[in-house]
Amino acid sequence: MQKKHLKTLERIFDTPQRSGIKWKDVESLLIAAGATMKEGSGSRVRISLNSTNIVLHRPHPSPDMDKGAVRTLKLFLKAAGITA
Repeated sequence: MQKKHLKTLERIFDTPQRSGIKWKDVESLLIAAGATMKEGSGSRVRISLNSTNIVLHRPHPSPDMDKGAVRTLKLFLKAAGITA
């Protein structure tokens, strides 16, 4: 992973929980970690990483993730064995 990916990962695992993490940075991090991503209907994105699956909604109209989405992503990454 590149330094930018590690910075994004640290922001996801920050306490207190952050918001405002850019979706494109999260997509880049997930691809670098080996995740597969498939477009679902509407703004849904199906993500699979280390035999762990999740469906997230791509944020819109803003490209920034809210706290709830970041919390869900953090739990998914922990379940997939990825930590900061």
